[in-house]
Amino acid sequence: MDTIDLFCGCGGMSLGFQNAGVRIVAAYDNWEPAINVYKKNFGHPIYSEDLSNEEIQNKIANMHPDLIIGGPPCQDFSSAGHRNESLGRASLSIAYSNIISKARPKYFVMENVPEITKSETLGKVTNVFRDAGYGITTIVLDASFCGVPQSRKRFFMIGHLKDTDGFLLPILNSHLAEKPMSMYDYFGDSLGTEYYFRVPRSYTRRGVFSIYEPCQTIRGVDRPIPKGYKGHPSDPVEIGPKVRALTVLERSYVQTFPKSFVFEGTKTNLNQMIGNAVPVKLAEYVAKAILEYDSQYKEGCNQ
Repeated sequence: MDTIDLFCGCGGMSLGFQNAGVRIVAAYDNWEPAINVYKKNFGHPIYSEDLSNEEIQNKIANMHPDLIIGGPPCQDFSSAGHRNESLGRASLSIAYSNIISKARPKYFVMENVPEITKSETLGKVTNVFRDAGYGITTIVLDASFCGVPQSRKRFFMIGHLKDTDGFLLPILNSHLAEKPMSMYDYFGDSLGTEYYFRVPRSYTRRGVFSIYEPCQTIRGVDRPIPKGYKGHPSDPVEIGPKVRALTVLERSYVQTFPKSFVFEGTKTNLNQMIGNAVPVKLAEYVAKAILEYDSQYKEGCNQ
């Protein structure tokens, strides 16, 4: 299944789909630090382009991919952003839908934050997809039930040409784990600590976490333990020698990037691209569901 990854970032979605057996033929982004990391880890071409450009959209359509995947920028919807659709990045979701309607791949996958379900933009792109002839499945998946040691909820919209709505829900739901994956389930004792610090958005929230629970959502920013942090009633232990912040690479491992994945760049840029990435195992989970459905769909058509 020839696939193009749009808004690919450093490659979390690409790697997950590739691991599932999908052939990535091209990728697009326009942030150079992420593009540079992507190039170090994949053999197929990646292009630095503005995907709102109609000429670029037509170029992608003329490649005739079987599958287009992508996570348009979420900052205008995200609780970590401004939640203001007028700031401009929401228009890239419209650009994504226009590319789908022009290319008309057999399948598409659009990933975003759950808050997009409250947006006007989602209604607009859904109408574009329906007008192009797609049956649509929408679901919010918690990554910790999909092989990722992180409580990270993400919205997925999956489309299949000439199909019914909800076509993929039975498979997506059938493979969810019975319990969330903890850091210990994934890493064992390899982190060398039982407790770690994650800077909370405000000090009304806890900052210390145990490896015996899923990690909280890896964000695009990270800081060392601030001297002014006085603790929180929900912290499992007090700040001390047993507590440390996760390193940049450890944060990438929580996003289920393998240790062989090459990250190069400034700490600020790496934290941002890692925090923005789709967890590799979450992408792989969705990809495997699509491949399983596609196999069943073909068998049904041949009977």
